[in-house]
Amino acid sequence: MSYTLQVGSNASAERLEKLIAERLKPGADKAKIDARIWDLFGEEWAVVFTDLSGFSRQVAQFGIIHFLQTIYESERLLVPLIDAHDGVLLKMEGDSMMIIFRRAEKAVECAIAMQHTLERYNETRSAEEKVLLCVGVGFGKLLRIGDHDVYGAEVNAASKLGEDTARAREILVTGAVKELLEQRPGVRFEPIPEIPPGAKAAFRLVY
Repeated sequence: MSYTLQVGSNASAERLEKLIAERLKPGADKAKIDARIWDLFGEEWAVVFTDLSGFSRQVAQFGIIHFLQTIYESERLLVPLIDAHDGVLLKMEGDSMMIIFRRAEKAVECAIAMQHTLERYNETRSAEEKVLLCVGVGFGKLLRIGDHDVYGAEVNAASKLGEDTARAREILVTGAVKELLEQRPGVRFEPIPEIPPGAKAAFRLVY
């Protein structure tokens, strides 16, 4: 990361830390400080969380080298798709990715491209070498702290959908995403019973 980017990211985090410290003081006007925080960092983004299905079980069964191989392959296959759909990969932790997109359409298009790419990849792979992806997508106003992290109800909901609820090959979306894209040709939405905190509804994207 260049020095300029480091300064930009660190400056955002430091400003937020100072405002949170102000908020903690006795008698602080929390509503006013909250408004300042949202004014500084509030932005509208789509957020995508990906996770690899059955990953922990495979690590236990096949070992750390298999873990590294699967991580490498998922990055090699998926990161170019993120770039092609104008996504910003904010974070990778183990087998999970957190990605943001300015438009929900681009987020969903990228998720579909990821699943189709892995379907083709898996056709010639043994069962233990298949890369099986789970995806959760949210959209709305969130706090973006430089290129370091994002926070908000839709972030939490997308994380829950992608990392905990979705099964292999599934793309799950919040109600906010469905409302924006339900007229998009080529896809439809099926409601699911597991509605994560922060979302009013959740749906399986049929692609």
